[in-house]
This record gives sequence, structure tokens and C-alpha cells, in this order.
Amino acid sequence: MPRVVSLFFPAWPTDRLRRAMGQSAPSAETPIVMLGRKGNRRLVLAVDAAARAAGLRVGIPGSKAQVLVSGLQSFDLDPAGDAEALDRMALWSLRYAPIVAADPPDGLIVDTTGADHLHGGEETMLEGLVSRMAASGIEARAAVADTWGAAHACARFLARPTFVAPVERSSAIMLGLPIVALRLPHDIVHGLHTLGFERVGEVDAAPRASLTLRFGPELGRRLDQAMGRRSEPFDPVRSPELIEVRRAFGEPIGAAETIARYAGKLVAALYEALETRGLGARRLDLLFHRVDNRIEAIRVGTAVPVRDVKRLTRLLTDRIETVDPGFGIELMTLTATLAEPFGAKQIISSLVEEPEPDITDLIDTLANRIGERRLYRFAPVESDVPERSVRRIAPTAPDDGTSWPGEWPRPPRLLTHPEPIETMALLPDHPPVWFSWRGIRRRVTRADGPERVFGEWWQRDAELIAVRDYFQVEDESGDRFWIYRAGDGEDHETGSHKWFLHGVFA
Repeated sequence: MPRVVSLFFPAWPTDRLRRAMGQSAPSAETPIVMLGRKGNRRLVLAVDAAARAAGLRVGIPGSKAQVLVSGLQSFDLDPAGDAEALDRMALWSLRYAPIVAADPPDGLIVDTTGADHLHGGEETMLEGLVSRMAASGIEARAAVADTWGAAHACARFLARPTFVAPVERSSAIMLGLPIVALRLPHDIVHGLHTLGFERVGEVDAAPRASLTLRFGPELGRRLDQAMGRRSEPFDPVRSPELIEVRRAFGEPIGAAETIARYAGKLVAALYEALETRGLGARRLDLLFHRVDNRIEAIRVGTAVPVRDVKRLTRLLTDRIETVDPGFGIELMTLTATLAEPFGAKQIISSLVEEPEPDITDLIDTLANRIGERRLYRFAPVESDVPERSVRRIAPTAPDDGTSWPGEWPRPPRLLTHPEPIETMALLPDHPPVWFSWRGIRRRVTRADGPERVFGEWWQRDAELIAVRDYFQVEDESGDRFWIYRAGDGEDHETGSHKWFLHGVFA
């Protein structure tokens, strides 16, 4: 099922203006409006959040806005600059999906079909999009639905700041939205309001012939597009700087074997272009232009720059089963949307030297199947507090030389949160004689410790004098555990003196 994301920028283009002005931009509390001409009238065509709060709306005369709000700052609208900025943002959004386009005047459209799992799911992907835009000073709302029209409407009327329409439920959601959500011209919306229509469902239930006779075919076209009854293709944005090869077919193709064969030929052609520039591919987008104007896409990524034709071809052909050729494919386009310098690597220089194992091929295969965010390795962090001494990094991230302390072994399984246990210890510095964890009482036969771990005072004041005493203990069955007492056993200000289990040894 196709899934489309719509990004809506409610303060566009004032957000772009602030970014362009940099340090000289007005403060966020200063109302800003963008003015432009419609005929002989100079009207407000865009407002920011402060101007909206002051009661200004799009469409009022510029002179009236100046009178209503003191300290209002107005600027001339720059349609060409705004369109160029939207295209740049669309190119940036290619990191999320291979099919992205500007949705003027204040949004983007992203076809994320089959790509959301690479970003942790639809909700996580939308939250990441909105938060990254906010970090750049751009207010954004995002929604995902089954069609462009439904996603466009949900982003503007339901997203706060994100909204995920359930699969195959977009048309039902559209029925309850106002008719302005159909992306209709103002005169058609005004005419529908005059006839008493308020919601999309009311228009959809009315006789189509009479509405078409009065308002023309645009109303029915927009309604069918939003409901998924008519396709709405869009041309993905592309930068001339991207390395791209394409293959057109005199007769449409549709067999998986044929698609795979031509995918290999495109990879070979792309290899020559990459080699000429001394680059390796990190992300490839293979687009299939169908005869019905719909575009299917495959995206694969690599952990390191790659120019291996067989390896890249295999990654692409592994996902051909996700492509719906429809009535045939008439054009295939392969683009290296992310390429990096292809560095040289020293090979072994003697017969006795062991080659360094290369697992990047396996990493690429797994990452493209389950998502790169779910693939990671652990790395040490310079911290004595156990739960802070480890972090997740990319599988191919370089080793920075940091290691865990070797004086005291650490358990291979560390609990996410230390779990309280019941114990009995003879003396403060002695390990427990027994402890009870998860309803099972265990008698301690061997123990080693204590290892005293101090709090990190630079993290927060509560850790200035906090300590933990860790013990390695073994029960009668030979199971080994890592337990600790919060506090030094004497001073109650150093901790609660309660016991916790923090890890399990293999």
C-alpha cells in the first residue's frame, strides 16, 4: 500500500526569512507579515506565529495590518526565493526516501512506501523530521496517509505536530475534514460554502454531475485524488550534482528477471561514473517509472563507500520483490544520492599475514532488511558508573581506543535498571549471606568485593557523596550475579543502603 508523507510549514516563508537574515532577524516576539500584490491591491500573503496571535490573517490589506498591530514588520514576498528554498529542503529530505518533491507554496511531499522501517517506523520518522526542522528554526507539521491529497489535508488540519493515518483509513478520515482541505481554488470553496457544504463527506455524497456542471472537473479530480480513486503522480526532485544513469525501454518490462538484469546493467554504468570521480556509493535509489505515471522505488545503503558491481547489484535485486510493475515499466533510473571519496586500502604484504576480515557486506545486507537504526555495536565510555559506561555506535564506527577498566570484570548482561533484592549481610563491608531476587531465594557460597564506585559529581549535586559497593556473588547452583549496596554501609547520606542486582555473569 502506498504511503505518502506531507510536511507543512505553517510559518513559511517567514521562517525562511529569519534564517536568511541570521543575526539581524527580528526576535520571535516581533510580528512579521509577508506582502504581495493581487491585482492593484497589496495584501498580506503570509504571517508568522506572533502575527497570528495578534489577530492578523492572510488576505487582509497590508495597510490595515499596519494599523491593527503596532511594531509590525512587513517584507515583500519572494516567490522565486521561496520556491528555491523548498527545492533545497526537498533535496535534504532525500535522506528519508528516494521520492521527494516540493509542495508549493508551503510544504513538501515524500513517498515513503517501503522506506519507513529504515527510520524506526512511521511515527519515529515523522518525529525525526519535525524535530530536525525545529532545530533549524523552521516550524513544521507532518502527516502520513495513503494518498498525497489525504496526507496534505491531515498535515494541515490534524497534525499536532504529527499525525499517522491508519493504513486504508485515509478516505474515512477525509470525510470529516472541511472542504478547504481538498486543495481547491478559493472561488470553488466559496461557492460550495454558499450552497451549504461544509465537510468533504457532504461533497462526496452529493451527485457528481451537478457539481461538475457548476464548478467544472477540478472539484471531482481533487476529491478522487484525496480518496485514492485517482492516482496523483509527482516528479521527484533531483540535483544536477547527483550521479545518475538511466535506461528507457521501447517496450515496457515487468518480469522480475528482466528488471534484475537491467538493474545490473545500470549498476555497471554507475560504476564507471563513480570511478571517474573517485567516489564510492553510500546510498542508491533505483526508480521505476511505470506506464501509468506512477513511480516505484528501491533504496539501499552501504556502511562504507562501495564500487563493487556484484555487491551493489545483489543489494538492489534482493528488494525487487517489493516493486509493483503495474502494466509495465518504461524507464529505470539509478542515482547515487549519497557518495563519498573512495579511499585506498592496504592489502596484506606477506604470505603469513592474516587478512583483516571484512564484514561490511553482511552489515549492508542486514541493514537494508531490518533498518540501519536497529543495527549497532557497543562501545565503552569513560565512566565508572556502569549504566553510563556503554553506548551504541554504528557497526563500522572507528575504534577511539577507549576501553573498560580491567581490574574488575563486568557482567556481559547488564540490566536496564537495577532491580531491588532482599538480603542479609553480617557486616557493612561483607557480602550478603543470601539474597532474594524475583521471588527466588539464593544462598551465597562465594563472593568477591566490595568494589566501590563513586558518583559523578559533575553530573548532578546528588552524586557529590553518593557511593555504591559492588560484589560478585555465586549461589549454590553456580550462577554468578553482580549486586551492590547503595551507600557505604555507615553514613545514610551516601545512599539508601538498600541492595540491588545490576547484572548477571554468563
